[in-house]
Amino acid sequence: MIFDATLCELGEGPLWHPERDQLFWFDIMSRRMHTKGQHWDFPGHVSAAGWVDYDTLLVASEIALNRFDIASGDVTKIMDLEHDLHGTRSNDGRADPKGGFWIGTMGRAAEPGMGSIWRFYGGELRRLYANVQISNSICFAPDGRTAYFADTARKQIMRTALDAWGWPIDSPEVHIDLTDTPYHPDGAVVDMAGNLFSAQWGAGRVAVYDPQGQFIEAFTFPAKHTSCPAFGGADLKTLYVTTARQGMTDPDDAQGATYAIKTDYTGQREHRVIL
Repeated sequence: MIFDATLCELGEGPLWHPERDQLFWFDIMSRRMHTKGQHWDFPGHVSAAGWVDYDTLLVASEIALNRFDIASGDVTKIMDLEHDLHGTRSNDGRADPKGGFWIGTMGRAAEPGMGSIWRFYGGELRRLYANVQISNSICFAPDGRTAYFADTARKQIMRTALDAWGWPIDSPEVHIDLTDTPYHPDGAVVDMAGNLFSAQWGAGRVAVYDPQGQFIEAFTFPAKHTSCPAFGGADLKTLYVTTARQGMTDPDDAQGATYAIKTDYTGQREHRVIL
């Protein structure tokens, strides 16, 4: 079940690069991006990525969206991201079916209202939603017509309809309501059938919900803080899950590892970011 035993303080942002058959993920607090057997250090917090081509990733940092060359490790800024704000950082993010990239921000101490959700598309970075505490659960229906996101503190996963260019056209509506449960939605991903897989912080599980938002089943993990899932592998049936040691007084070595399980579900091929 353990894919990589490297222990992350705050594992996040797993990305399966479909052309390289390679998983990338982040340890936000260590300011580091990982792949199996290798890592890259950054001067600030990094949290999420999308693939641009075989050699290149878009990497979101606390102050910018950056072009990252995998072979050389060279970083080139594409656009500022809240560079003029003090005390915020990037968090959850994912490429959308139109080639855009959604990225959430939050206060470094998860202060209420300090975060936002942004979209980068066609050279434009636009704030979609403000007054967010902990941005998470950014993912997309396979037909490209619906986006999902969450403010973990509010314990609801929202959905919003998208136009032909991938921009929201409606006010968000509640898709999955966890307010009367012990579960806190963290990162999420949607499979080819439209099922949503929600990593639930503090619960050691990834829960599966059908396209109508109804619970199907949950996969459990030995790490308490499951933070974000991603599908990968040659058949896109492997579910990778990052976890965290953050906030634990005496974490064991199951906490913070990156996990992988085979499933009967088939994930979407990760969308390419078009710069």
